[in-house]
Amino acid sequence: MTTLEPRMLEPEAPAAADAAPTGHDRMRVDAPAKVTGTAPYAYEQPVEEPLHLFPIVATIALGRIAEIDDADARALPGVRLVLTHANAPRIRVRTDAALTILQSSEVHHRGEIIGAVVADSPRVAREAAALVRVTYDEQPAELGFSIDDPRATVPRRVNAFKHGSYERGDADAGLTRGTLVEADYSLPMEFHSPIEPHAVTAIWHDVSALRPRSTRLTMYDTNQGTGGHGALLAPVLGLLPTQIEVISPYVGGSFGTKGWPWPHLVLVAMAAKRLTGRPVKYAMTRQQMFRTVGHRPASKQRIRLSVEADGRLGAIDHQSWAPTSRLRSYVDQTVSATRMMYDVADLRTIHHAVVQDAAPGSFMRAPGEFSGMFALETALDEAAHAVGVDPVDLRVRNEPAQDPETGKPWSTRNLVACLREGADQFGWAERQPVGARRDGEWLVGLGVASATYPNMYFVPNRAGVRFTGGRYVVELQASDIGTGAWTVLPQIAAEALGVGVDLVDADIGHTGLPWAIPAGGSVGTFAWGDAVVAAARKFRRTHGEHPDEGDHVTATGRMPRGSRGYSRHAFGAHFAQARVSTVTGEVRVDRMLGAFAAGRIINPRTARSQLIGGMTMGLSAALHEEAHLDERFGHVVNGDLAGYHVAAHADVGDLEAITLEEHDPWFGATGAKGIGELGIVGAPAAIGNAIFNASGVRLRDLPFTPDRLFDAWGQPTASGTRATSP
Repeated sequence: MTTLEPRMLEPEAPAAADAAPTGHDRMRVDAPAKVTGTAPYAYEQPVEEPLHLFPIVATIALGRIAEIDDADARALPGVRLVLTHANAPRIRVRTDAALTILQSSEVHHRGEIIGAVVADSPRVAREAAALVRVTYDEQPAELGFSIDDPRATVPRRVNAFKHGSYERGDADAGLTRGTLVEADYSLPMEFHSPIEPHAVTAIWHDVSALRPRSTRLTMYDTNQGTGGHGALLAPVLGLLPTQIEVISPYVGGSFGTKGWPWPHLVLVAMAAKRLTGRPVKYAMTRQQMFRTVGHRPASKQRIRLSVEADGRLGAIDHQSWAPTSRLRSYVDQTVSATRMMYDVADLRTIHHAVVQDAAPGSFMRAPGEFSGMFALETALDEAAHAVGVDPVDLRVRNEPAQDPETGKPWSTRNLVACLREGADQFGWAERQPVGARRDGEWLVGLGVASATYPNMYFVPNRAGVRFTGGRYVVELQASDIGTGAWTVLPQIAAEALGVGVDLVDADIGHTGLPWAIPAGGSVGTFAWGDAVVAAARKFRRTHGEHPDEGDHVTATGRMPRGSRGYSRHAFGAHFAQARVSTVTGEVRVDRMLGAFAAGRIINPRTARSQLIGGMTMGLSAALHEEAHLDERFGHVVNGDLAGYHVAAHADVGDLEAITLEEHDPWFGATGAKGIGELGIVGAPAAIGNAIFNASGVRLRDLPFTPDRLFDAWGQPTASGTRATSP
């Protein structure tokens, strides 16, 4: 049974020795190593006599390489190898077009890897790479897109296997009833920008190819899942999965960019193969992080909706346009959340994709839901204002009894409770009419937006439990990207084994362990947890309460039987207070509260980190993050952290996260849901809605910068008059 008592996610005192291992605060077990600088990341792995690589990249958006002159680079003392398409190992199995590098003279996008220099030091490698002269036969490239772009097509499927289009009822007829709200929204290209850039150390071993169980390639890589990387890279490199070893014990953040292997891994492996026995290291510069390792694609959206005088929605037409790379297609599931979020009988949702000669996009924290919910939750605020209904009440009045898209019952859905509890704790009742609250030069307003993220559990996971040295070790190919896997997996195992968490360790982050899904899609804790619980229970059945040294089992965790009969999502509500300067147009967010229904909380400390981290990232997107693609030449103009701004400590005011007590058995044995993405979804909309309540200015394009605010102050309002700065 679900209870709805709110709890503050503040670090609490460690649990008593006899307390249940889960549901209590536990300090991160990897924290001491990280804060003392002794945790070895991918680039820092101790190896003997390493060499260093620096890539050569294309400086055109489309065409062919006419000539590569590398004589000066090869002559530089300390250079060991100049690698180009002329001497690179051949790729026989092409699992991913973006990974198929150095196989021809073709250039598919600006920044594409076309070669590399390997030298005794990073400085020499970089200097030599700058000496390589490349001439091109350049061709016109297609870049840029717009709403109603005539080149657009509707893909059959988009990310997460969602349908490219979906309709129910009669949207056109529904839009003729009630008050019509219609607007366009846009989000820029965004980049992941984790604190640790992509980095890898590769060693190609001198082992016969006829020994299938011998490791031929070791890669110390920073990634979200060693098993997936190994499986995808092995065929490209002419190896069996058993011949590649991927090790990734510590990852300095990712947000999606390290969830898929990128071309630099193939490049470094190729170099290592040409220099067998010598480790080859490569760490991306911050500028290189803006080229070939993915990004959140830009999005332009149009929403038309009708709303009755009582705030009930009549119809929604939500369509998105986004670029996709000609080299490898990727389209976010931008409008998918609109299909299930509210009780709307007449609905149309369509994704449109426009092919570009640009680097492939990729999933970035809450792909699809982040972009689509910004537009939807802003449009709902506009609808509430249009009919004079409180924005919280409007969302409550459109609460569906079951999933409107699938017709399935909810496993648990406590969005209304999040809205009401969040409103009470945030002080929503003190919200004043638009433009009515002022503090000197600052206009102050409150905003709200809903949040959701689906269950993305697609495949079973395996885990092992081993008893050694009087301790239990839980084993699986999980990855801790900062989410707390090192900490929470032993908590889950300890509870299932019936022992104290101080007797359980984790062995994760490398191949050779039981296979587990990569960390991403907010599935890690509950999906891995299923496998851990299954292995712990099997261990007790097999070896009893007093195991012998070396006792070991593995087991498979699967979705609960019958779970496909339910619609499974996590929900939440964001509340924000924004201050708008009438002098500079600056926006400051001095208060945010997130109220979340995210299943059972395994560890309040790591859960709080995930939720307020997502909220902070949403604030950063709302106020700062914006990459500018030069559509003439195909490069990101502000491709570094000097030009691509992210939130700093001074931008983040009072952030709080609360959770409702909830247990969802249809998510798995732990009762937990995913929280990694939930904290960011809806956060920019809540801030934008607070800006409107403060100033009367409706901003529909991220980020909310002063220039956009001043431009909006000079635009005509719905009544035909021009809005002016107060």
